[in-house]
Amino acid sequence: MAGLTSSTIGRKYAMALSAMFLLSFLVIHVSSNITSIFSVDVYNEVAHFMGYNPLVQYALQPVLTIGILFHFIMGFILEIKNNKARPIKYANNNGSANSTWVSRNMIISGAVILAFFALHFYDFWFPELDYKFIQANTPDETRYWDELHHKFHDIWRVVLYVISFVLLGLHLAHGFQSSFQSVGARHPKYTPVIKAVGFWFSVIVPLGFIIIAVFHYVTQ
Repeated sequence: MAGLTSSTIGRKYAMALSAMFLLSFLVIHVSSNITSIFSVDVYNEVAHFMGYNPLVQYALQPVLTIGILFHFIMGFILEIKNNKARPIKYANNNGSANSTWVSRNMIISGAVILAFFALHFYDFWFPELDYKFIQANTPDETRYWDELHHKFHDIWRVVLYVISFVLLGLHLAHGFQSSFQSVGARHPKYTPVIKAVGFWFSVIVPLGFIIIAVFHYVTQ
């Protein structure tokens, strides 16, 4: 791992691999949570399986946590390295002529998304740890939908989630294509396909999360 992250190319490659891992997590997460707007029982079953399956809890969940921290820490490191590599700020530099606002401010959207992850952990992960390991409650397969539904009782929380998911979409709009390019998918034959898939991914996945939050608020 030290060798992989010791050079700029290595750090970009590691960043891309962690991004791809997190993309797969987003698909699984939105797919499981979207069931909450269709069926209470199905969502409870899915959430209970995810909450008590040993593979998910003791293998995938720690890897996910490490992956999230690694991705964002590596992003901050790359930003610092890039800034140090170009210490002279040109007065007439017009970055918008060659790049989008999103691509020039990935560190900003990334920082906001990281803050959102902290809120998300506070809302769901920490209470789950408290329920299972601190209070040592007996497993209740019917509690999950009500807990999710209650979290979106307040409009301010819904607004925070919606803003975070919009920024996630903007982050994904650039990050999806960039991650594939970083691992070598630069052939002109594949670029339009990757760009199109990345666009729809950056729209559909955040929109799914927004629909979940809004649904649980308006159905209180």
